Amino acid sequence: MQINNVILPCQSSATDMDIWDIDVEDGKVSQIRPSNGVVGKPPKLLLPALCHPHIHLDKPFILTCGHPSSKTRPDYSDLVPRTGSFDEALSNTSKAKERYTEEDLYLRGSQLLATSYEQGVTSLRAFVEVDHVTGALPLMIAIRLKSDFSHLLDMQICAFAQDPIFSTIHGESNRSIITSLLGEYAPYVEVLGTTPYVEESREASLQNIEWAIATALRHDLHLDFHLDYNLALPSPSNAPLTFSVLELLKKHRWLEIAKGSKTIVLGHCTQLTVLCNSDLQHLAELVIQSGLPIHFVGLPNSDMFMMGRPSSAADTMQARPRGTLHVLSMIKDLGLSACIGVNNVGNAFTPFGSGDPLQAASWGVGIYQAGTVADALILYGCVSWLARRAIGLEGSTEDNDVIESRSLQGMLLIRNKEHITLPSATHGPELKIPARKRMNIRDIIWDPPEIMMRSIIGRRKLELDSDA
Repeated sequence: MQINNVILPCQSSATDMDIWDIDVEDGKVSQIRPSNGVVGKPPKLLLPALCHPHIHLDKPFILTCGHPSSKTRPDYSDLVPRTGSFDEALSNTSKAKERYTEEDLYLRGSQLLATSYEQGVTSLRAFVEVDHVTGALPLMIAIRLKSDFSHLLDMQICAFAQDPIFSTIHGESNRSIITSLLGEYAPYVEVLGTTPYVEESREASLQNIEWAIATALRHDLHLDFHLDYNLALPSPSNAPLTFSVLELLKKHRWLEIAKGSKTIVLGHCTQLTVLCNSDLQHLAELVIQSGLPIHFVGLPNSDMFMMGRPSSAADTMQARPRGTLHVLSMIKDLGLSACIGVNNVGNAFTPFGSGDPLQAASWGVGIYQAGTVADALILYGCVSWLARRAIGLEGSTEDNDVIESRSLQGMLLIRNKEHITLPSATHGPELKIPARKRMNIRDIIWDPPEIMMRSIIGRRKLELDSDA
């Protein structure tokens, strides 16, 4: 079998003009040779697939699912944002959780996974909340979805404590439930996640972190914190908890016990954006010197919506800090491991957008003021191989060289249109306008292709259309 007329933008030696024909046997590359092109057919692009390093599986489309299609599906129409604040989002999401049903969770979760696959995603870390309200239901549905989509997606399940586990009247109950479920469903859960900043005191936040580290080590799990979700200037009583995470990971001998097989992901961390340069450089040095497999995940879709709101006393109501990690600077200037995630789709935390990782990477050009060709390559990596590396998946090599990997299965194929066809002004022939061609990574990041132009090369067998 062959894939003809294809560009390999991630090939280290590739130029925009290099077009190849690829011979494939049993899903593996047997030969790559220069192509003479296909008459009348624009070239295709072959790229590493996309990854969601951080996305919530139980909360998508709460606001955008439309009216219930059956009497067993809940109605969330009264939970639309009125202020758009973070506290309102937490409150409305808690109300939504009380209405979850098996049918509803499965439908919205399957819609998220199906949409993600169409967008070019083949791997993801899926968060499902576990607490005194939800019980085991979201986790059980996630296990079903993982099985039903296993031929298409590598899905990690993260058992996630969104609510306090060391404070409030429900803290002890929440902690007890997640502890019990980690034992009961151990074969299906790969990650433990918590939200230290929702606790009622700093002491409780530190207990949250220490419990999560010890529990993840005991169950041999990856660890994922929602952390430092504020833009408050640091003080002795309000230092970023990221520093405490480092100290507690070393105290619990993460490197020695986990033996490098489990990563630690820190999501949001917006408070780091208000650190002075020397403090931020100091943090980066601490992370690098520790040798800990720590990865930062910027979540600009949610962060830009939630952070940087002016106070009622602000003199400049038009001023808006970015309020999200500067992922490219963390990679290029600080030498840290970082990537980009979508986080939420169609709920009170992120009521807008389609959840497309390529669109998030494209927005990064403006958010991070990153307009160079080199920036475009890093941004693509942030939703592809860098994201896979963050969640500890294999096959996350930096160059993703298709010749070196030899395997095409699970890669993203981008087709170019030949023409855009439009109706004529009269009864004459249709207008045919030559379509712009995407020939490299920068074209993909600066102008993400429509979903209909993307497809994943099948993982069980090579699936190609007739003009391949």
